[in-house]
Amino acid sequence: MHDITMELSSSEQPPHVPKPHQWPALKEAVHHSQQLFRQVLSSMAEPGTFAEVDLAALPKDVAMSPAAWAVLLVLCDLDTRVWIADELNRDGLAEAIAFHTGARIVSRAEEADFALVMPSTCQAMPRFSEGSDIYPDRSTTLIVVLESLTEGRSDASPRGNTCWQLSGPGILNQRVLELDDTAEALMQRLALNRASFPLGLDTILTSGSSLTAIPRSTRIQKPLEGASPTPFTHPAKERV
Repeated sequence: MHDITMELSSSEQPPHVPKPHQWPALKEAVHHSQQLFRQVLSSMAEPGTFAEVDLAALPKDVAMSPAAWAVLLVLCDLDTRVWIADELNRDGLAEAIAFHTGARIVSRAEEADFALVMPSTCQAMPRFSEGSDIYPDRSTTLIVVLESLTEGRSDASPRGNTCWQLSGPGILNQRVLELDDTAEALMQRLALNRASFPLGLDTILTSGSSLTAIPRSTRIQKPLEGASPTPFTHPAKERV
């Protein structure tokens, strides 16, 4: 009886939640943060180009991507407000963000400077701030954690992915991103940015250690049905 009781008690124990200090910090506060910041800035300036971040391993089995965590480390500070989607608000993430950056976690999406989301969050898009006519910069930047994010290829459909063509400032002709089909609602929402420019949502897409960006000025569309997207060969990925 004692053994059974002990076994049941053990099975009822909550899963291990990483402590804030177990989440990785920057290797060297000044140099590393500058390099990461340059990667994010370059991705914003040239939408659809990829960067690979170099960061120590995240705690095992957390829902976050290393690239999304690196973006938080370099962009968040004491004056930053972060909103976390329910799908990601686990593994001690909120406590880790506060510990490493000092950023304040908010419960109202419209108050956020940065929002951590997954494609499923965008099925019913929260009311994020798009800025105002006087202060268009006071909008929410989305940091998206994706299962799949690659350079667009003509054989996307057989893999169950969708290609999206990007054009506009910072893009010569076009670039193509290939995302999992679960990102459909997200990309359709971002495509609406053009109608409200200069208001809108800037977005940083991440998967694993890869990241790219889609600022609000970017035009987004699907390739015409039956037409293969023109693949874009991006420059060598910059690595910290």
